[in-house]
Amino acid sequence: MRRPSLVLSASIFLALLAARLCYLHVLWVDEAYPLAAAARLLRGDVLYRDVWFDKPPLYAWVYLLWGAQTGWLLRLADALFATLCCLLAGLAARRLFGPWEGRAAQLLLAFFLIFGLPSATVPLAPDLLVVPLALGGVLAAETGNGFLAGLAAGVAVFASAKGLLLLPVIAVWKPRACWRVLAGFGAAVLAGAGCLLAQGALRDFIEQVWSWGFLYSRDTFFDHPVAEGLRRTLNWAGFHAALVAGAAVYWWRTRDRKAFLMAFWLLTALASVAAGWRFFPRYYFAILPVLVLAAARGFALLPRRARVLVLVAALCVPAVRFGSRHAIQAADLLLRRPSEWRDLAMFDDCRDAASILARSARPGDTLFVWGYRPELNVLAGLPAATRFLDSQPLTGVLADRHLSISLPTASCLAEANRRQLAASKPTFVVDGLGPYNPTLAIGQFPDLRAWFANYELIAETPGSRIYKRSATPRAW
Repeated sequence: MRRPSLVLSASIFLALLAARLCYLHVLWVDEAYPLAAAARLLRGDVLYRDVWFDKPPLYAWVYLLWGAQTGWLLRLADALFATLCCLLAGLAARRLFGPWEGRAAQLLLAFFLIFGLPSATVPLAPDLLVVPLALGGVLAAETGNGFLAGLAAGVAVFASAKGLLLLPVIAVWKPRACWRVLAGFGAAVLAGAGCLLAQGALRDFIEQVWSWGFLYSRDTFFDHPVAEGLRRTLNWAGFHAALVAGAAVYWWRTRDRKAFLMAFWLLTALASVAAGWRFFPRYYFAILPVLVLAAARGFALLPRRARVLVLVAALCVPAVRFGSRHAIQAADLLLRRPSEWRDLAMFDDCRDAASILARSARPGDTLFVWGYRPELNVLAGLPAATRFLDSQPLTGVLADRHLSISLPTASCLAEANRRQLAASKPTFVVDGLGPYNPTLAIGQFPDLRAWFANYELIAETPGSRIYKRSATPRAW
């Protein structure tokens, strides 16, 4: 890399690190979940076989790179990962179009990885993990390395189930090297499956990630998912108006093969967003790489004065609106003020509950958390008593709705899993769901009442009830 490119990448890294250090003492739920799983792996457990985990393995494995640590190591890893995404965007745009477009792509992606919603952009979650694989796969395909491009597509499957949609993009990009692409894809898939098979976890992986994922994707909580999808997509497009405007210029003024390939990539990414009919903000990471590349080229096609005016107008709204929001949230965290944002309020509650557990626990004590509160598993630092990191597989109610809805999606599976829970003997049980949705409180399930009768309430926070196993077990 030439010196200007190194200076640009270093500046982007420092900006990304500064933004993420605002949340140094926060754990987002989407990073606490893989952290809790990674901590189990470091203790010798096997993912899926010993730990129920409904996401692809790369989501947990990547947190092993820094020992599943929180604090500054976690935020440094976040910033390095985002910088890698920006660097790959720059290299891909440079290869596709030219050096100016490469610098523009780096800056555009960095901007939206800083001013996006923190809970969606900070955690290294499945949808974000696919971004560098998509950019790297397209870059490899464009340089003629079909095997490496296919390898990136294969690894993407172990980052997110939706990563499978990257394969047709790569295959269409290099149709003459299709066999090399498929060979690379097959090598990655076979290597990952072989690793899981050697650990005796392949069957559990299929059940937890693919079977459970199929149930999740077909059971949306929207009454009118198409209308909701259009509304959310328009909102996303408004926030990312700079990318939409630049990409529109590119496709309006370009009719070559690259423009066709980029359009196909965009359509595939939109299909990834729509899969499951939920349209969460993190799903839109699938669109981000292709729009960044297209927008970088589109702005290069504009006269310099028009380019500056469009960029300033389009970027001011997200910078002003969400820059001030970040500042308020950062001030709340630094001054330890209560936050009105639910994610931060629930994290504060987990921190309070973890403090109570730390004062009550003794060596050898174990913990089970009811609800989707993986932050508590991480903050408490107690060994797990069961294979379950949350109560989704025990209630059958998905975590995207269980704070307010009690209708199960997988009741038969949940009943079988509750029988496993009833055979365990955790020292502490924390109900982090009942205070929000009393119908799903742990004491409301008839097949758990005899087991739960052996626990006594010892403390309570607004969002958590902490129980300890009685010294003298009782029958229901």
